Amino acid sequence: MKRRRTTLLSLAALLGAALTALPGGQATAEEVEQVRNGTFDSTTESWWTSNAGAGPAEGRLCADVPGGTANRWDSAVGQDGITLAKGETYRFSFKASGVPEGHVVRAIVGQSVAPYETWYEASPVLAESAGSYSYTFTSPVDSAQGQVAFQVGGSADPWRFCLDDVSLLGGVPPEVYEPDTGPRVRVNQVGYLPAGPKNATLVTDATGKLPWELRSAAGRTVARGWTVPRGVDVSSGQNVHSIDFGGYRTRGTGLTLVADGETSRPFDIGTAAYERLRLDAVKYYYTQRSGIAIRDDLRPGYGRAAGHVGVAPNQGDTSVPCQPGVCDYTLDVSGGWYDAGDHGKYVVNGGITTWELLSTHERSLLARTGRPAELGDGTLALPESGNKVPDILDEARWELEFLLRMQVPAGQPLAGMAHHKIHDEQWTGLPLLPSDDPQKRELHPPTTAATLNLAATAAQAARLYKPYDKAFAARALSAARKAWTAALAHPAVYADPNDGTGGGAYNDNEVSDEFYWAAAELYLTTGERQFADHVLNSPVHTADIFGPYGFDWSRTAAAGRLDLATVPNKLPGRDKVRHSVTAGADRYLATLRAHPYGMPYAPEDNRYDWGSAHQVLNNAVVLATAYDITGGAKYRDAALQSMDYVLGRNALNISYVTGYGEANAHRQHSRWYAHQLDPNLPSPPDGTLAGGPNSSIQDPYAQTKLKGCVGQFCYIDDIQSWSTNETAVNWNAALTRMASFVADQG
Repeated sequence: MKRRRTTLLSLAALLGAALTALPGGQATAEEVEQVRNGTFDSTTESWWTSNAGAGPAEGRLCADVPGGTANRWDSAVGQDGITLAKGETYRFSFKASGVPEGHVVRAIVGQSVAPYETWYEASPVLAESAGSYSYTFTSPVDSAQGQVAFQVGGSADPWRFCLDDVSLLGGVPPEVYEPDTGPRVRVNQVGYLPAGPKNATLVTDATGKLPWELRSAAGRTVARGWTVPRGVDVSSGQNVHSIDFGGYRTRGTGLTLVADGETSRPFDIGTAAYERLRLDAVKYYYTQRSGIAIRDDLRPGYGRAAGHVGVAPNQGDTSVPCQPGVCDYTLDVSGGWYDAGDHGKYVVNGGITTWELLSTHERSLLARTGRPAELGDGTLALPESGNKVPDILDEARWELEFLLRMQVPAGQPLAGMAHHKIHDEQWTGLPLLPSDDPQKRELHPPTTAATLNLAATAAQAARLYKPYDKAFAARALSAARKAWTAALAHPAVYADPNDGTGGGAYNDNEVSDEFYWAAAELYLTTGERQFADHVLNSPVHTADIFGPYGFDWSRTAAAGRLDLATVPNKLPGRDKVRHSVTAGADRYLATLRAHPYGMPYAPEDNRYDWGSAHQVLNNAVVLATAYDITGGAKYRDAALQSMDYVLGRNALNISYVTGYGEANAHRQHSRWYAHQLDPNLPSPPDGTLAGGPNSSIQDPYAQTKLKGCVGQFCYIDDIQSWSTNETAVNWNAALTRMASFVADQG
């Protein structure tokens, strides 16, 4: 299922100003050249400018860009009337300079009319002397209404931009993308627990076993053994061997594994990295907050103004109207987390995210290895730290308050239900700080799925916040009851799958799992028979819910099942509930043992799903829960081993967590963690999980680079690849849950 869509907008969608054509005569075009007069030898005809004085200068086009603009698209140079053919490969090239140096130009090929999609973009940093830039991409569309544009706004000070030799050449052979996968020995680049499993994968043509050595940072051999040939791994197309060095339990840093003439990237044996990751994975949420200024003293390098509080240019979230025809009221829906790399906020994704963070805390209270103080008050450097409430609950409450605000007020049609989402009227481009977003914000219609997300998370919150804030707990439970009653009255109100302009659709027409989850949470909090009866009578209760893809925002039954199995309760037949979790874990364990890369994820037909990295982790959550239920070491070890894939033991030899591992993802698709596009902005914070391989490669950049990719290779660490490399709150929730579990085992 297509989860969400983050289209990048072209210039014309955002300018809101007339484009001024430049004078001159027309130059001769080559047969497959799509740009007219790209050399500017004597004229600038066919080119327009916006908010920049431009003209010919020594065979170039030079534009004087004014200072004091906020956004890239506030000043630009471009040409419309570009023709592209779907499936044809183009070379987009130009020379450009900037005085003074260090300015960034956003060069795009996109659509000059609504809906103003961008099909390719690049953002080089300019020097004072002209640099040559060349990019190859394949057009995803047929269009005679294309556009080449160079967005140059967003600078506090004026500067001069010069452009020459602009070309969009069709019919060129596509570039073959070869990812740099580093050494053929693939390890968990972060570390292994001293008393945990230690496995690696060797990519090799050899069919027989090979010797391996484990070496200390000083180069001394501390362990040795033989590889186990595994044949061709279908998830990567590689011939691989497995390496098991679990017998070595001595702590150390900078160790390497050597086999077949290759030396792995370094790793540690110890617990410190996981103690740090436990914190970083949750600290991510503070910089995702809407409606509050992010303090630089709490997150050095990430301080920014509050987003969507009604300070120009943005219109704020304190009095948001509905989409036309949906309602006649406005709501204060401020706060909450920005869902992903855009500025939207979604109840359905916020719900499963909040549940997983709350469940991380709840597990720490109930599990034999739980350590609640590790995410307690003062651990996460939050504005609320020091209030005698666990910091993880303070962070989750920021989202819970938003979820409660999304409930339809009493006296209105559909009272008690929850609006599905709130986001911009139109898509915005990259980069864009939340405080600079100029778009109108809109509430989207209430849905049954959103209402049940609210019911489930608010009910869970009611039992967990009661020791710290009885009034909030009571308010949450009241909202949960109202939402449950409203959902029963309106059991089939679904999100429009075509409502994907300005934000993801997040449509879900199967809500029996949400009903089950909400009933489970309400029962666990209240003990009331009405909710127990709904759980017991639901076909979901006895269904096999632990499938290959695991649980996610649209597959929420596991949230209810896992909590029924672990939170103390008197539900009839609870032993069967617990057994169903271990049975699901057994299947994930079998998948992991059969997989040459040692992960509990083997989707049907090798079709990696959107956000596959977090699906691996959520399957590991089931394994970890089976350990909590049974104490079985096989489940613990499998859960620990599942982290290896995310942290580097994979076909691409990359850690999908920013700041962890020698080679790690750090260019995730985001409008404000956008260092790749603007040197003045940061990369994603340490502990940010990338979406990971996605066989459907929906975005144009990935389609250009990854066409025909196999399983694990359907990923690229680039800010333009929103379908393989976005960041999202629900993905980091899975990382939070598993990082905390692994740290507890240390």
